Amino acid sequence: MRSDFLFTSESVSEGHPDKVSDQISDAIVDLMLSKDPEARVACETMTTTQRVILSGEIRCAPMYDAANEDWAENGGWAPGAKEEIEKAVRRTVREIGYEQDGFHWQTLAFENYLHGQSAHIAQGVDAGSDGSNKDEGAGDQGIMFGFACDETPDLMPAPIDYSHKILHRMAVDRKSGAAPFLEPDAKSQVTLRYKDGKPVACTAVVVSTQHAPGYDQGEKEAELKNYVKGVVADILPAGFLSDETKWHINPTGSFEIGGPDGDAGLTGRKIIVDTYGGAAPHGGGAFSGKDPTKVDRSAAYITRYLAKNVVAAGLARRCTIQIAYAIGVSEPLSLYVDTHGTGTVDDAKIEDAILAIGKLGGLTPRAIRMHLGLNKPIYRVSAAYGHFGRKAEGDLFPWERTDLVEDLKAALS
Repeated sequence: MRSDFLFTSESVSEGHPDKVSDQISDAIVDLMLSKDPEARVACETMTTTQRVILSGEIRCAPMYDAANEDWAENGGWAPGAKEEIEKAVRRTVREIGYEQDGFHWQTLAFENYLHGQSAHIAQGVDAGSDGSNKDEGAGDQGIMFGFACDETPDLMPAPIDYSHKILHRMAVDRKSGAAPFLEPDAKSQVTLRYKDGKPVACTAVVVSTQHAPGYDQGEKEAELKNYVKGVVADILPAGFLSDETKWHINPTGSFEIGGPDGDAGLTGRKIIVDTYGGAAPHGGGAFSGKDPTKVDRSAAYITRYLAKNVVAAGLARRCTIQIAYAIGVSEPLSLYVDTHGTGTVDDAKIEDAILAIGKLGGLTPRAIRMHLGLNKPIYRVSAAYGHFGRKAEGDLFPWERTDLVEDLKAALS
C-alpha cells in the first residue's frame, strides 16, 4: 500500500434517519432475544415524517406463533406482544431524543408488518431436531470481512475512530445539557494525512449538526462552531490540528429540520459507517435487525475479533480476514488472512493457527455464537457510533475482547 496519502472517513449520529432505523431494528432483535435466546429475527425499519414502519420475518414462540389457535384472532401474536413491540420502538426514539413536530416518539404513527419466518429457510438453518447430527447452518450465504490495525488504541483505522468519537461526545453533551443548542441529527468527516503509513495530521474536518433555531447566524452561530472545534480538539491527538486544517461546520447553512423528518431512513444503509470507514473491504451485508444466526452479523464480528487479536498479539500491524459461508451449511467455505506485508509470521500459518484453536469450534455459526455469547439482547447499543472499536464490557461488544492472544501464540508455536 502507499505510505504517504490522505484518507477520509465519515460517521453519522444516532439521530441520523438511517441510524434511527438501525437502532429500532436492533431494539426489536434485543426484545426477541430477551424472550427467547434462539429467536430468529430479520427486522427492517423505515422512518419518515411522523411515521415508523416495521417489516420482516421472525420466529419467537413467546411472542409469535402462527399455529397457536388461541392467538389466531390476533394474527398469531401473543397477547400484549404487538403492544410490547410498539413500546420498544417509541422508547428507542425517545432515548435518541426526538420530540419534534416532524418526528416525536409519542405522537408518531406506527405500523408493524412483521410475520413468521419461512419454513424453507428454517429447515436449512436449524440444527437437527429429528435425532440427526446436522449442525446449525449459516443463515445466509455470503462473504464477511474483519479488520484491525495499530493506528489507535482501539486497533481501528484512525479516521473512522475519530469521526465516531466526535459525534458520540456531541450526543453526550446534548443529552447532559452541556450543549443544549444541539439536536439529534449530525454527521462528521475527518481527513487525515498519512506519512510512512501512519496518521500524522488532520487536513480537514466536516461537521454538520442539526441545531436549535437561531444557531445559524451571529453570536449563536459562532458559539456552535467554537463548541464543535473544541470537541474535535479534545478527540484528535495533540498536534494533529494546525492552522492548515480546513474546517467545514454546517457548510450548507441552516440545519433545523433533520432526522426522519428531513430524510427517510432505512435499516442497513450505513454499512461502511458501521465497520471501518472504507479502510477495509466489506462483504455487503448489513448488521442491524438480524439475529446472530445470520452470518452477515456474527461472522463479521468473529473476523473483527480474530483480526484484532492478531494485531494485539503483535503478529501484524494490519490484518484483514475474510470468511465465506453457504446458506444452510455449517462449515465455512474459506478463511483468508492478509497482514498486508506487516506480519511477523506467514499469513497461511495464521490461518492454520485460527482453525486449530479448539474453542473456536471450526468457526461454524453455532460455535461463533457460543464463543462470543451472541444469543443475548446486546445489539441496540451497537447500532450507532460503529460496531467496532468499542469497549468490551460485561456482555457488550464481546468481539472487541483480546482474550485470544495467548491461544494464537500457542497455536503458532
